[in-house]
Parts: sequence; structure tokens; C-alpha cells
Amino acid sequence: MLRLTGSLGPANKAFLEKLGKTKPGNLDKLVHKLHDEVFEKINCLECANCCKALGPMLFESDIDRMSSALKMKSSAFKDKYIKMDEDGDYVFNQSPCPFLCPDNYCMIYENRPKACREYPHTNRRRFYQLSIKTYYNTFTCPAVFEIVNELKKNYK
Repeated sequence: MLRLTGSLGPANKAFLEKLGKTKPGNLDKLVHKLHDEVFEKINCLECANCCKALGPMLFESDIDRMSSALKMKSSAFKDKYIKMDEDGDYVFNQSPCPFLCPDNYCMIYENRPKACREYPHTNRRRFYQLSIKTYYNTFTCPAVFEIVNELKKNYK
């Protein structure tokens, strides 16, 4: 897995915490613009760090959708792919994701979990509420790392 932040970790955390507290009025507009620009340059299929290193929380609706796509009963799907973590949430029972193919494509992309659909959360509203999540995502996602670096240029 690619390590992205190096010595920038503490600086990024402090910056994002401050951003979360100040809640600049134009923040969402800028983050969405940066999201679009960065994802024009970064190909997720070259990285797939999120699929290799993160375990999404799964909802019953995710499990039903995935099991249906694989033509499995929900109970069989849970037995084969899911465990309950220490917080009582459903997660995949292995890492990397059991549906990550060798070419970094997702075997169930059209039916992937909600958490995977929303990742890395840089195109959501009220970005200021995601400062801690964004900080942790800088360690995994090169796009988030780049977006945060660009944000720092705009909010010194």
C-alpha cells in the first residue's frame, strides 16, 4: 500500500481540524471543484488502496444487493464474506476486499456497498463535518491527499 502523508500527517490534521471549526462559506464549492479536477488526473484502478486497506461498514441493504447480484442467499453470503466487528457492525471478513480483482476492478462494482460508493467523501455537502475522516483518508487515497494539499493553498 502506498504511504501518502509522511511528515505532513500532523500538519494535515491541524489544518483540517481548523477548517472544520471555521466552516468557510465557499468550502463545499471549492472542494467539489478540486474533487473533479483531481479525479480527472488520478485513476483509481492504478491504486485501489481503499479496497486493499479499508473495510467498509455494511448495511443489510448492501448485503441484500451484493448477495442478489451473486445469486446467493443473504445468509450464505454472510457466512462466506461477512463478519461482525468489535463495534457490532458488519464488515468483510478479509482484506483486501474479497471482490477486488487482480486488475483492481471490482467484481460487484454496480452493486458495491454504500460506503464504497461514497468514498472518499470529497464530493459531499458539509465537507467541514468530515475533517477527521478526511484526515484519515489522506493516508489511503492519493486523491484526498492532493485535494487537502490544494485546500491548504486556499485556506492558509
